[in-house]
Amino acid sequence: MVEVHVLVQRYILCVLLSAHAVSSATDKMMRAAQFEKGGPENLYVGEVARPALGERQALIKVHTSAINRADTLQRKGLYPPPPGESDILGLEAAGVVDSLGPGCSEKWKIGDRVMSLLSGGGNSEYVATPEQLLMPIPEGMDYIQAAAIPEVWLTAYQLLHFVGKVQTGETVLIHGGASGVGTAAVQLVSLAGAKSIVTAGSEAKIATAVSLGASKGFNYKEGDFSQKVLDATNGKGVDVILDCVGGSYYEQNMNAIAVDGRWVLYGLMGGGTISGDVFAKLLRKRVSVTGTTLRARSLEYKSQLVGSFMQEVLPHFISGKVKPIIFTTFPLEKIGDAHKMMEENKNTGKIVIEVIQDRDKKDEL
Repeated sequence: MVEVHVLVQRYILCVLLSAHAVSSATDKMMRAAQFEKGGPENLYVGEVARPALGERQALIKVHTSAINRADTLQRKGLYPPPPGESDILGLEAAGVVDSLGPGCSEKWKIGDRVMSLLSGGGNSEYVATPEQLLMPIPEGMDYIQAAAIPEVWLTAYQLLHFVGKVQTGETVLIHGGASGVGTAAVQLVSLAGAKSIVTAGSEAKIATAVSLGASKGFNYKEGDFSQKVLDATNGKGVDVILDCVGGSYYEQNMNAIAVDGRWVLYGLMGGGTISGDVFAKLLRKRVSVTGTTLRARSLEYKSQLVGSFMQEVLPHFISGKVKPIIFTTFPLEKIGDAHKMMEENKNTGKIVIEVIQDRDKKDEL
């Protein structure tokens, strides 16, 4: 009888240990957006392992994330993540600090409300990020609003200040003026004491950009915008162009840019091929053309960008001088619909992904 009792005890212990092992393994899993290369219909939510924390990394419990053009390109197999980065979609996230890795400073604490620029991994329940890229969510801002800041606002800030060197009194031409980057750039231009002109695909989108501070807006579907830009600048042209289109806008951009203008190229929605007397026109106007991306930049560069942004721009979200523009939200399970909407150019501002759909976004669960 004693032997039977011992065997029963051992069996129960094995069952408990097995259950604990399964529970522990489950605790280390998370939901995340997954995809098979192709269209938005190939997106789905699956179970994957939570990211492990490296040196000076923080783990964010994600409440909200967002989508960007880069995500749609990655889904198509055209824009892979930098080496060593997560292959999960999502270049930004807002949530709370869940845990801190080795070597982290005392600046951040578990439970802090934060948002972060990412190289990938944001469309998931948890994401690891260098603590240097964490930003506090401004007072009074919810998680949906916060998710609309890191990628597009830091991109716009980089384009204007780190690359375009915009100066007070200058005029900036912003293509895609009602996009996430565009709506951020319009507000940042005003904050810098400069003037913006936008192009967009509808009168409603132009009206949104003008309401945010743009001086003029032109519908690119209604013919050549360059002469309209010249008329709006009394024939001088614009000092800076923020160009996410590329090839198909080359001639119009060249006509619209001023002598000694700075042309900042950060996307190729209109292709990467141009022909004709390209160099002669550049020389004639002494135009500087700079191509730039953000995702593959070094941690040191991104840290400097985040630090400058927090000092120069973040306080203005609290004062209400600038604001994130949100078009709509989707639950994580509907991320395919979000991609479809972006590719149909239906959005004005950001499309946000809700990972946790709690209605009081200002407080932790």
